Amino acid sequence: MKSLEGSARCQGTDRGNSTVFTRQTRRAQHSVAHSCDPTLLNDNFLPMKSLDLVMIVRDEARCLARCLASVRPWVDTMIVVDTGSTDATVAIARSAGARVAHFAWIDDFAAARNHALSLSDADWRLQLDADEWIERGGDALALLREAEPAFIGLVPVGSRIEVAGAEELAPSWLPRVLPRGVHYAGRIHEQPESALPRRRLDLVVGHDGYLPAQQAAKQGRNERLLRRALAERPDDAYLHYQLGKDLEIRTRFADALPHYQRAHDGGAPGAAWRHDLVLRLLFTLKKLRRFDLAVPLAEREMSAWSDSPDYWFTVGDLLLDWALAEPARAADVLPMIESSWERAIAIGERPDLPDSVRGRGSFLAAHNLAAFHESLGRADAARIWRERAHEWRARQT
Repeated sequence: MKSLEGSARCQGTDRGNSTVFTRQTRRAQHSVAHSCDPTLLNDNFLPMKSLDLVMIVRDEARCLARCLASVRPWVDTMIVVDTGSTDATVAIARSAGARVAHFAWIDDFAAARNHALSLSDADWRLQLDADEWIERGGDALALLREAEPAFIGLVPVGSRIEVAGAEELAPSWLPRVLPRGVHYAGRIHEQPESALPRRRLDLVVGHDGYLPAQQAAKQGRNERLLRRALAERPDDAYLHYQLGKDLEIRTRFADALPHYQRAHDGGAPGAAWRHDLVLRLLFTLKKLRRFDLAVPLAEREMSAWSDSPDYWFTVGDLLLDWALAEPARAADVLPMIESSWERAIAIGERPDLPDSVRGRGSFLAAHNLAAFHESLGRADAARIWRERAHEWRARQT
């Protein structure tokens, strides 16, 4: 953290325009409102807690205005720390009413986020990335003003992802509301360092940074930082998982596999990212046609994920590719493919599971069943499942 102490790292701050209510204004409004009601003037009166948006950005002109507009009604101050933008990011932040600061990038996300946190004295700090925005549930932030800052708030971040050419939704519960005093650790994929309990909030955040167009702009950056972090902590299972994911997303399956295996062998069974890791490891083994490893792994993991539609959806896909690769097994495997996707539908959607993809417990599994029956010449069954897929997708859009 020594790098944060010198003025060379912080090159000055400036405040945005006066359209944003400052914390002092909100507190004054609160005091005036209560002073008009004698029943509320007592020794037990507690002032409202303060809430700031704190974020780091770089070259986010595409999406920053959307993020700030969605947050502005719910916070006292918007603090935007720029780490070296060359586009209109800083101007957009200022025009939206944000307080802008600058931080020289040192290949360390935790250092940048902790510097941003140091610029806020609010009781609560909302952390968002520029490619995220509040979709609904802002009232959950308003309720924080009456809550003691004694927990970390988990927020469902709904990531838009591309699946078979279509845009789908994969929500993850992430720690995005921090009480004053909590800081980050980790050069990349940084996490709050605190023993405080986690509490889920009814705030829904959208995210489009995983779509191909946005990923292309970041290609190579995360891999470089992850490899640097792993050089410092070579046995960190979470970092191996993240590097495996970064490589897999770029279709480098052979490179991803050893990192997924290290994460699987060394990670805690109860880790929040375990569900996603197992699914991605199965997918990677399938793409590498390592059915000798994938099928036994699926069997071993069944008891842990028997109530996950994503697990059964992934197993159905795995078994289908196995049957295609080894036709002699088809007679035995085909019924298991069908029952896997039917099991996913029987479970239904599980947005509470980390990184569960919307549709795997409904319309995506139904779509696969329609194609499955059609390939076997079962026209009536294919039609039924196709109609269900259409109906279920329409309900969720």
